[in-house]
Amino acid sequence: MSIPEFGVAGQEKLAAATCLISRCGGLGGPLAYNLAAAGIGKLIIAHAGNVKPADLNRQILMTHDGIGKSRAESIARRLGEFNPHMQVEAIDENINEDNAARLVGRADVVFDCAPLFSERFLLNRECVGQGKPMVEAAMFAMEGQVTTIIPGKGPCLACLYPETPPQWKRQFPVFGAVSALAAAAAAIEGIKLIAGFGELLNGTLLYFDSRNMKFQRFSIPRRPDCPICANV
Repeated sequence: MSIPEFGVAGQEKLAAATCLISRCGGLGGPLAYNLAAAGIGKLIIAHAGNVKPADLNRQILMTHDGIGKSRAESIARRLGEFNPHMQVEAIDENINEDNAARLVGRADVVFDCAPLFSERFLLNRECVGQGKPMVEAAMFAMEGQVTTIIPGKGPCLACLYPETPPQWKRQFPVFGAVSALAAAAAAIEGIKLIAGFGELLNGTLLYFDSRNMKFQRFSIPRRPDCPICANV
């Protein structure tokens, strides 16, 4: 609370906020952990399936004794142990057409950490439609990127990616530390957004290549013909 521009008022805003995280794996896990440490009030986390051995190189909320058991149960337990004052609602579902509108509607800020563009585009559509800000994070191998989408005040995900990139696949190379680096940047964006200070990545893509620790910022143009945000 002694950080300039944040203070008691910023801490109170975090405590009153509800955040939705889509997937709580290599990106979403460290992100949720950082938000819990900062004192966020409530996390709604959508992540289906059971823990697999291959998850453990990056999914810090999963453990060996949870292999074969529900990811959602592990998420709720680990975060509850870490910050018992925070509300955690872990849902054993991934974002889909049936739940996207409802879950986005319950959140103040949405964090997109899903590996599949079908989920990411769904979240983008609902966030733009409902006027909810979304922090978008992604990584691949040694690279990562983060941006913040504020409906009506900048481009959306469909402006950046009109179509699913052809090289994007369900499984891809990943180091847990690279995921955590992108997650930390996304958490900082969310904290600034909720508390109302600092400069956000609205209209800007933060890209990094951890092979050489090179960080770059790219402007994202808003497409006037974007089917999602052109009329917002």
